[in-house]
Amino acid sequence: MLSQYLYISTAPSLSRREVESILESSTRNNPANGITGLLLYNGRNFLQLLEGEEVELTPLMVRITHDPRHTGISMLEHKEIESRACPSWAMKRVMIADSVDMRRETLEADLPAGLDLQIRKMITNFAVLN
Repeated sequence: MLSQYLYISTAPSLSRREVESILESSTRNNPANGITGLLLYNGRNFLQLLEGEEVELTPLMVRITHDPRHTGISMLEHKEIESRACPSWAMKRVMIADSVDMRRETLEADLPAGLDLQIRKMITNFAVLN
């Protein structure tokens, strides 16, 4: 069963290098497990979209939940999907523009076209948080 998870968490003290390390690890490990998705970090919070077979995503979510680098994990969406929104992204870091006024516009240009409208709205709303 192909599933999609969207969660938010708090990680206010991560360095740019630590975030890069998370992305490198995801990019290295996710293809072997058939996991795709995207990651946003605004300097305080993560928002991550994960896609894959439920049998692969469940243990990944357990590891994420126990990762001491972030806390307060809140599941925003967990649903079955027919096809992936991010089929070629092992883990894409979507950059958030510095200017709050430009964040939605910049993010809209980076998000995949096939992304569910409700998920898209949650992601773009996250982008304007400080």
